Amino acid sequence: MNNITTEAMLSHFGVSMEDLKKVLAAALEKGGNYADLYFQHTRSNQISLRDGEVNRAASNVDYGVGIRTVAGDQTGYAYVENTLPEDMVRAAKTAAGIASVAKQHKEIKLTEKYFHNYYPIEMPWESVEILRKKEYVQKLNDRIFELDKRVIKAIVALSDATSYTLFCNSEGVLTSDYRPMALMHASCTMQDGTKIENGHSSRAFRQGFEFLSDELVETLAQEVVAQTALMFKAVKPKGGEMPVVMGAGGSGILLHEAIGHAFEADFNRKGVSIFSDKLGKEVCDTSINVVDDGTIEHARGAINYDDEGVESQKTYIVKEGILNSYLHDRISAKHYDVAPTGNGRRQSFRHAPMPRMRVTYMESGNIPEEEIIAQVKQGVYVDNFTNGQVQIGAGDFTFFVKTGYLIENGRLTQPIKDINVIGNGPRALADITMVGNNLKIDEGTWTCGKEGQSVPVGQGLPSVLISKLIVGGE
Repeated sequence: MNNITTEAMLSHFGVSMEDLKKVLAAALEKGGNYADLYFQHTRSNQISLRDGEVNRAASNVDYGVGIRTVAGDQTGYAYVENTLPEDMVRAAKTAAGIASVAKQHKEIKLTEKYFHNYYPIEMPWESVEILRKKEYVQKLNDRIFELDKRVIKAIVALSDATSYTLFCNSEGVLTSDYRPMALMHASCTMQDGTKIENGHSSRAFRQGFEFLSDELVETLAQEVVAQTALMFKAVKPKGGEMPVVMGAGGSGILLHEAIGHAFEADFNRKGVSIFSDKLGKEVCDTSINVVDDGTIEHARGAINYDDEGVESQKTYIVKEGILNSYLHDRISAKHYDVAPTGNGRRQSFRHAPMPRMRVTYMESGNIPEEEIIAQVKQGVYVDNFTNGQVQIGAGDFTFFVKTGYLIENGRLTQPIKDINVIGNGPRALADITMVGNNLKIDEGTWTCGKEGQSVPVGQGLPSVLISKLIVGGE
């Protein structure tokens, strides 16, 4: 199934080309420099099992249009939860209030724009009954209990969503998208004697019903049980400053939280980011390339175009150690006099877009992971994170590590758990001395929060050696 045509999307929202032009004209009537309309219709569903029984089944529909007017550095924004022409015009006049001097605008000529589809689907979620979904949720639940007799509790959840979007602006861009999303999550609790441990595993992709398979069920079950079982053998190590090997995949949280946000152009335009005066300068070893990419097929953070109608792309933030580009929406791109990078994103039609990440990762180097570990006499290997805190300006971070291993004399030894890794993002980037050849994009249910808005994202990392970080242990 390919993206729905713009003509079909106009019909879906019950609007005409003349309606769009009329609302855009109202948004510009007080002198705005730019205006856009973002239509969204999202259907979402969830089913979850707790200990083999359905404990939640829910559906939600979200529908409306957001209208933005930009006048210089100021933005006016309004939205309505319908697409009636008179209500859209009223909202547009509200957004237009950001400007104060009426002026004549040329007639807007809307031209359809088509983009590559990075998430084709085989079977839309709208055509699938809940009992077919429950079948896979039940299978995963049962498989978790089968794998280890120590399992005493399991929670399994499946969520799916489909978003229809239509975008147009005063520059004449008109485009539409059909955005699927699916995620499955499993957690389990195990008891061994008097000890109780828990673990979790998840997958998320922009896919239709084909997302669900016996292979997915088996992968999630094996992962969540193995992770929980490992916790019984793990200890909390002694803390202190030491070398840290970040394992491939989920360790990409370091890039996203401690570094990625600091590359978003709005933080740099306001002088908040520590990187605001580093563009074109060396920020790390020349072997390092950091990318933000919206074009990875079926990835959770993939987008065909951003929420400002800008084509998705692969953006090199850091190229051979040099800060090559910030992540831009239309407003920041105009400020820096560069092209937008396709990073203007919003949570829904109720929110104005801002620079946001898509899938952020470091490209592979040329060193096998075992060689990286072999260079560490005494340190830790970490690869499973649950949460963290970051100060965007300074870049100071604290991440909670669920599991990992001690490194002793170049070998992984004792499993470890429940430690904090503490450091400074820009400094940690500069302290990366070895980059593995094993880039892995983590396929978990990552969601990024910023200024009250949440959007789906992805992240990844090859194994890297950071010469020194503070490990908060015993």
